[in-house]
Amino acid sequence: MYYLKGVIKRLFAKSKREVITGMGAGKFSVSTSTRMEFVDITSLVQKEVANSSIRDGVCYIYNPHTTAGLTINEGADPAVQDDIVEVLKKVIPHDYPYKHMEGNSPAHIMASLMGSSVTVFVEGGRLVLGTWQKIFFCEFDGPRSRKVIWKLL
Repeated sequence: MYYLKGVIKRLFAKSKREVITGMGAGKFSVSTSTRMEFVDITSLVQKEVANSSIRDGVCYIYNPHTTAGLTINEGADPAVQDDIVEVLKKVIPHDYPYKHMEGNSPAHIMASLMGSSVTVFVEGGRLVLGTWQKIFFCEFDGPRSRKVIWKLL
């Protein structure tokens, strides 16, 4: 009985919060292991959406870091992410005489080109993505531990 009361209380509190605010929100961590890499965060975002009582709306995913980005692209073939990273390295060289003295100017430029947020529709508690689409956290100054913020409206 006590267990059931606790479950009902948690469900009611979650629903009440989302009804009052009209949204669900939170953040999760992403760890990277190399200087430049794309990390598929689709399942992490989907988990947060599924745990929300919001079934239909818009999910905003935001990266609060200046040397990393977010993008939606093909996730079936890892060669696509490798190709993007390699082209970015050629377009934005690491050996250019940048004025920023910290040594990570290329990462700032790549993050600006990639963007700091993505928006995905939600229908029936599921992210609406194309057949091959995945959401990627784009690390340009790793390895690091990063945060990603999401909000459902």
